[in-house]
Amino acid sequence: MINPEPTMPLRAITPAHQPASGDQAVLVLADGTVLRGHGFGARGTTIGEVVFNTGMTGYQEVITDPSYAGQLVTFTYPELGNTGVNAADQEADRPHARGVIARQLAPAASSWRAEGSLDEWLSRHGVVGICGVDTRALVRHLREGGAINGAISSDGTPPAALLEQVRSAPRMNGLNLAAQVTTASAYHWDRPCSATFDQRRQDTPQRPYRVVAIDFGIKRAILERLVAHGCSVEVLPADASIEQVMSHQPEGVFLSNGPGDPAAVESGIALARELLEHSGLPLFGICLGHQILGLALGGTTFKLGYGHRGLNHPCGSPGDVEITSQNHGFALAADSLPPERVRITHLNLNDRTVAALELTDQPVFGVQYHPEASPGPHDADHHFARFTALMAARR
Repeated sequence: MINPEPTMPLRAITPAHQPASGDQAVLVLADGTVLRGHGFGARGTTIGEVVFNTGMTGYQEVITDPSYAGQLVTFTYPELGNTGVNAADQEADRPHARGVIARQLAPAASSWRAEGSLDEWLSRHGVVGICGVDTRALVRHLREGGAINGAISSDGTPPAALLEQVRSAPRMNGLNLAAQVTTASAYHWDRPCSATFDQRRQDTPQRPYRVVAIDFGIKRAILERLVAHGCSVEVLPADASIEQVMSHQPEGVFLSNGPGDPAAVESGIALARELLEHSGLPLFGICLGHQILGLALGGTTFKLGYGHRGLNHPCGSPGDVEITSQNHGFALAADSLPPERVRITHLNLNDRTVAALELTDQPVFGVQYHPEASPGPHDADHHFARFTALMAARR
């Protein structure tokens, strides 16, 4: 187990290979662990929570997903950059991950879709990266001890100084990062899918469903799937009031994914509670939005040891399983939810945590995973159809 005590000395994990002269970078964890490698992307120092993602593809979607705000992402797939970067695969206007940790960086992009290299793109956006480290050893370390704060540095800052900075950095518990990534002002979205799915559904209504989406860190692929299922979406900031929501005369409200501690998003929880008590509208939450629904119902959340981040998480019940894409470090406590109103419909079949819920007395449901995938399997896309079906029934 990781010992976070400040008296613990610095200790090294053997690097995957020695960094080239003049290109050294270092990763320092709060428990004193040091990994050395090559710097790539921007040069400098960045501090955040070190986590890992097990996906074999989709590094650009991961890095631009606002849910990774405040985190240094370790990719378990051994090579990054082989497909380059392109505008269609971005989940936001810019990267939100604070840093990138990789085993190997591809020397050149080899995809017909590439519009640039990962290295240059990260450099342009100021994202610090490190490669040439033993990511297998790092992931085992995180699995045994849990996600932990760390620093990536390629500017020559001594490891001892980095360790001091890391130990003084705030931990993820209690951080309202949704307030940092939400939109500054409301906007309308009616653009169809680009990269995630090829076509709109054929059963979309002639008159689009009016949906208000609360942006706690929303992914573009979610907006695209809502449009593909026949919705016209007004996106509002995370601190939107119920008066602002209802002014758009919505037929349904969507609560988005996002970063940080869900219990710290007090305005979102208050809004969800008001919507549950007074609106009667269909509500649908994904990831952080799902957790906010649970908190509004009186539930509690807790921090997972190392989170669920990847494309192959089985969720459901015996005989009814979906392979899902996930990215979250907190979960709802099942025994905290009111059993007279809440039915847990899906469990994560790896660790039996709450993966989806619904209300028995209102058209409200939430899923912990990402039915829009991006990247990942499409097993769970039917949840968008369920949301529109609830709005259609209300019409």
